[in-house]
Amino acid sequence: MSTCGPDENICGWVFDQTGNQQLANVADWVVGKPSALVGLILIGLTVRWLLHRLIDRVVLKAEHGMLPNRVSRAIAGGRMGAALNLREDPAYTRRVQRAATMGSLLKSIVTGVVMVVIALMFIAELGYDIAPLIASAGIIGVAIGFGSQALVKDFLSGIFMIFEDQYGVGDEVDLGEAVGTVEAVSLRVTRLRDVNGTVWYVRNGEILRVGNMSQNWARTVLDVSVGYGEDLARVRSVLADVAHDLWEDEDFKGRIIEEPSVWGVQDLGPDAVVVRVALKTAPLEQWAVAREMRQRIKYRFDHEGIEIPFAQRVLWMRDGDPRQPDGDAADSPAEPPAGTPPAQGPARAEGPA
Repeated sequence: MSTCGPDENICGWVFDQTGNQQLANVADWVVGKPSALVGLILIGLTVRWLLHRLIDRVVLKAEHGMLPNRVSRAIAGGRMGAALNLREDPAYTRRVQRAATMGSLLKSIVTGVVMVVIALMFIAELGYDIAPLIASAGIIGVAIGFGSQALVKDFLSGIFMIFEDQYGVGDEVDLGEAVGTVEAVSLRVTRLRDVNGTVWYVRNGEILRVGNMSQNWARTVLDVSVGYGEDLARVRSVLADVAHDLWEDEDFKGRIIEEPSVWGVQDLGPDAVVVRVALKTAPLEQWAVAREMRQRIKYRFDHEGIEIPFAQRVLWMRDGDPRQPDGDAADSPAEPPAGTPPAQGPARAEGPA
């Protein structure tokens, strides 16, 4: 046991009172060291608790948003706010999920750092030199970094993905090889389920690009084909009327967030003229709006007598073809159905099978 001076707490006080160096050293190890170690533990727990409280306050602010109250009221009171909040549960919103994930990540980092610092101070208080430990930890960290680059890459990608809010649980995303609804997000992997029910596990480090189809708002784009003989001005007027009726429908008040627009002629195909219609919708509502819009367009076009062309095929049979029917019907070509437009280009003749 080393000697202690009068400036040391327990050891120095006992030595001053008794004049016995051995008794002072024993008192230092029995009372002083445990007290210092317990104090370090209490300091570590206190610092951890304070930092966690600070993180909780930051997370609570993030859950409520950073917009000024006046702007928040203006958005929440309009149609845009109603649309964006259509699919959100007040107790479990996307923002709450993201804030909770970030808070959990920050708490884990803070706990790890505080534990490492307290452990080093604990060892130093016992009288050991911590410089070799710090050097060894650095070497081991470099070795682990080289040996598990893929794992480190996954974790770093997951951290940036969460902080940047690239996607969250419930989003419809395109990750390249996998397309579907996100079911779970962690620091290492992302789990999503496609339309066929297959569950995909994608490592965050392998995600090179993300297409999020459900963030903030979406758009339904419909290409409607009409015959070349139709009046395009009338077609645009009918499409605008159908889209406006859907916009005014009470069942779609919160799903369509802007007045629909007919963009005009998109393509001149071999059989039809393509007219494009666009509707801005709430997240994840674009497919339901598109299905309803197609149904209404079909019904309205039938009512207005607007032709939706379809590909047709004319079959000519040669004389003596075993597939040719008997009787007088074989001597004359079949009459096309009423209302069928004439075939474009030369007819295709097919021989016997």
